[in-house]
Amino acid sequence: MSLGFRMDEVMTGTHRFGDDAFSDNHFMEFRVTWGPDDLKHWLNPFGNGFMKQSLSGTITVGGLCENRPCEGQLCLEYHKGRIKYEFVFYVDGVEYLFVGEKAGIRPWNLHVSHTTCYGVLTEYKSGRLVSESVTHFRFATLPAFLSSFRFVRE
Repeated sequence: MSLGFRMDEVMTGTHRFGDDAFSDNHFMEFRVTWGPDDLKHWLNPFGNGFMKQSLSGTITVGGLCENRPCEGQLCLEYHKGRIKYEFVFYVDGVEYLFVGEKAGIRPWNLHVSHTTCYGVLTEYKSGRLVSESVTHFRFATLPAFLSSFRFVRE
């Protein structure tokens, strides 16, 4: 039996469709639950699962979809100065890939680097750019985020 944890995170912001440079910003939000199944595996710097965990939840992309189920992974790549979200979801039979990054993470800028995620949404199969986004972890959601921490046994 292994011990892991889960946390619930909400990232809210806007996106702009990539095929129209003059398009308006649209609402975007993803609500995901993430965490490792096995803390020993997750904390092993010599394994391929180091600081990587699965995530699942929902995504809303204004003008495309609302509360669609999504699934993928979150990588805490502090050694590279980033946190990377990567997940897929479907709309009308089309698979989409979202890759988001919280970049430039340094000890002195955590209040900014841990709260801003720059994302790119593409059609998974073709790689065609759908939209680019900026979402934020809102400080108002910090109490809910922290209180969502829970241990899980697998």
